[in-house]
Amino acid sequence: MTAATTQTATTLDPQAMTGAQVVIQALVEQGVEVIFGYPGGAVLPLYDALFQQDRIRHVLVRHEQAAVHAAEGYARSTGKVGVVLVTSGPGATNAVTGLTDALMDSVPVVCLTGQVPTHMIGNDAFQEADTVGITRPCTKHNYLVKRAEDLAQVIHEAFHVARSGRPGPVVIDLPKNIQMAKAPYKGRDEVRHRTYHPKVEPDAARIEEAAELLAGAQRPIFYVGGGVVNAGPKACAMLTELVRATGYPITLTLMGLGAYPASDPQFIGMLGMHGTFEANMAMHDCDVMICIGARFDDRVTGRLDGFSPRSKKIHVDIDPSSINKNVAVDVPIVGDAEKTIAALMAAWQRRSNAVSREKIEPWWAQIREWQAKDSFRFRQDGRIIKPQTVIRRLWEATRERDVYVTTDVGQHQMWAAQHFRFDKPLRWMTSGGLGTMGYGFPAALGVQIAHPDATVLCISGDASFLMNMQEMSTAMQYRLPVKTFILNNSYMGMVRQWQDFFHGSRHAESYMDSLPDFVKLAEAFGAVGLRAETVDQLDAVIESALRADKPVIADIVVERAENVYPMIPGGAAHNEIKLSPEDEGRHEAISEEGMVLV
Repeated sequence: MTAATTQTATTLDPQAMTGAQVVIQALVEQGVEVIFGYPGGAVLPLYDALFQQDRIRHVLVRHEQAAVHAAEGYARSTGKVGVVLVTSGPGATNAVTGLTDALMDSVPVVCLTGQVPTHMIGNDAFQEADTVGITRPCTKHNYLVKRAEDLAQVIHEAFHVARSGRPGPVVIDLPKNIQMAKAPYKGRDEVRHRTYHPKVEPDAARIEEAAELLAGAQRPIFYVGGGVVNAGPKACAMLTELVRATGYPITLTLMGLGAYPASDPQFIGMLGMHGTFEANMAMHDCDVMICIGARFDDRVTGRLDGFSPRSKKIHVDIDPSSINKNVAVDVPIVGDAEKTIAALMAAWQRRSNAVSREKIEPWWAQIREWQAKDSFRFRQDGRIIKPQTVIRRLWEATRERDVYVTTDVGQHQMWAAQHFRFDKPLRWMTSGGLGTMGYGFPAALGVQIAHPDATVLCISGDASFLMNMQEMSTAMQYRLPVKTFILNNSYMGMVRQWQDFFHGSRHAESYMDSLPDFVKLAEAFGAVGLRAETVDQLDAVIESALRADKPVIADIVVERAENVYPMIPGGAAHNEIKLSPEDEGRHEAISEEGMVLV
């Protein structure tokens, strides 16, 4: 393609455009800079239109699931909408896992899917699938465009739906004949969604009620989730200001890491099944809890009838359907996180002179007692590498860098959440709600596309990495120097842990036999392969990986039988949290009041 034949979308005659050109024009007007996709017959008009312009970059993945995960990584590390383009039939169905992942974790994605021509829909044509029907349960909204004159309206609406309110994925199903037909263009400013206008301003009376409860608390806690991260860095900065103004402790969910600086002394660690002892015990014993941008997920609440049983509960969420869905609350507040935090800050300042910090000192004394358990403690003995050591060394080696971290799902994910400390938002990308193995590496590619000069780490497991390892080809094609660290224990680690705990150590199909040589695998793609088998080799491997200007697979052979602690067993309450066997040997039981009995 020469400069003479290159065509920018803005030079097209809006009265003589094809449907495919209308789509590209609308994407340009929405500020789209990159699309992750994989071509096929039903989207060739769109690919032809992409070829003839120079405003939008296309990244060719090797599997459609990876396209959505890459778009998620791009979206979650930038706050922008991720865009995906796949063909009909298997192209669309392969994207379903990524779409469901984006829905569960509130990630704004617009996915363009090809479809057979309108007159062939319902005839079981080649590569036809009921994409709208299939994706209805796993998207925030979806469209089937049947008229060319509706195209521009639908594209602009889709971006509004994806990014507004609680973010999420939107599918636009595009029949081939609609892409090829002449279609009028309508600008973004001419389009307003008829019905979807989420409430963003919080109710003033509810804000006053919440502030009054917070001011009167003796054992308060902030419980914050990914909704604040989604609201953007400004919302996170305002949250930090509010929490510091109160002097209250704060805990974050898995998806909320980075919303508040992990280095701040008021942060008492991650909450939930594998969270800190002090965060879980504080949640159980608090008298006022304010939840902002979290949805009371089962991995956070544990047994619902034992969840924070003596507290007054305030819940701030932009999604009204999330309030009172899992946990009944005393003060529901529907609104945008940034606007609500600002309103809470103003309400707090009106009361701050009447609030004495001394009244919560006994609460902090109790929290410090719980913190003394050092529930993430581990012992690095001998030459065999503990997986926690890998994460700690990675964090220490990258503290001075602009670093982004993605993970897959399992034990390595929990160790990364526990031992990598995030002081900034938008730096932590993991699959929380759906728990998608194979998420981490393609998500890291999307992050690296968005931040070409940053250090991007993918922390994975030997089982998870195999799910989408074909994307090493994508990494090489686009020169994306993602550093992948595989915590290799030759098991599906979390499956093995649960089999040990709850199924008599019967390791049914959890051992990973015939793993590839990951070093040779990396080299086969033209990437850098490294391996550490003993703890004395670890630092050198990390240093070499960080120094490399190419994609890296670092195979870190770790202790096979290591388990993730602490752990709240399924069906248990927060005060039934289990510490490591070493700690359990010293602390025999936990009383109903939450105090460890020695």
